[in-house]
Amino acid sequence: MSVSVRKSQPVLVRPLRPVSMRSYIKLSSFDRGLEKMSVTALLMFEHPIKDVANTIKTALSQALVHYYPIAGRMVAGAEAGEVYIRCSGEGVTFVSATVNCALKEVISMDLSGAGTPLLDELILCQDVAFGSTDPLLLVQVTEFSCNGFVLGVTWNHALADGAGMVQFLQAVGELACGFSSPSVVPVRWDDSLFLNSPASSAPSQQLLMGSINSIKADFSKRFAGELCTKFEVATAVLWQCRTRAVKCDPETPALYSYVVNVRKHVGAKQGYYGNCFAGQLVMATSGIVASVDIVDLVKMIKQSKER
Repeated sequence: MSVSVRKSQPVLVRPLRPVSMRSYIKLSSFDRGLEKMSVTALLMFEHPIKDVANTIKTALSQALVHYYPIAGRMVAGAEAGEVYIRCSGEGVTFVSATVNCALKEVISMDLSGAGTPLLDELILCQDVAFGSTDPLLLVQVTEFSCNGFVLGVTWNHALADGAGMVQFLQAVGELACGFSSPSVVPVRWDDSLFLNSPASSAPSQQLLMGSINSIKADFSKRFAGELCTKFEVATAVLWQCRTRAVKCDPETPALYSYVVNVRKHVGAKQGYYGNCFAGQLVMATSGIVASVDIVDLVKMIKQSKER
């Protein structure tokens, strides 16, 4: 059976009611340079909810009352390089869709091969230019034949980082469940964050969950019950594999850089959902990285996150 996705026409979802708001929000140094970049995430939900598209659409409108900058537009300032969020309340783009297969069929697909076209269909738009008239957030809700659904979100990176968007989507979920307001009071303007921050990026790699869980168990056994995360394990494996592959002199430094949430380190206000990340370095010689037990690398990465 061929897989077919049917989409509604895009509509703009605006804040449910007028709100008292700032006219403009200046981007912090964490945000600047990201305004032409898009970020996309797919969230899969196996358990159905009643009238999923309208439920999420309504909750989205309610959430935008609290997160009103998300309904705005990105505009240039008077000075070169200045960029602002214009809090215009124009809304975000929303599409509902249905697909004639079960969610478990997508989960079992080869995402590097035949499954790629379907994944593309679960996203409203890719490679968005984000001009001054473009919405900062695009949302697609796709319901599957099993009544499970996928929430596809694409947003302007200058609007929020991953942690910030998770906070917003959590608010949408809470309001969809009947909460009167989000559990976290959102903050988008924080003048304490106008400082220089280095841009950075981190590579990604797919690992089998069985391998990750095995390393996590070994780590806990070695370090007296101490826990580690999937990210720390995946990062350690990638670092070691890459170092072994390039076969450098054992005394050559092998550096690993990854992105870390620095809200608590820079004193960001509780509920801040703008960008607030920086690159963190882990340093060792190539010989050490290539030869030590993987749990030792996990420990090094864990310690670097605590600095």
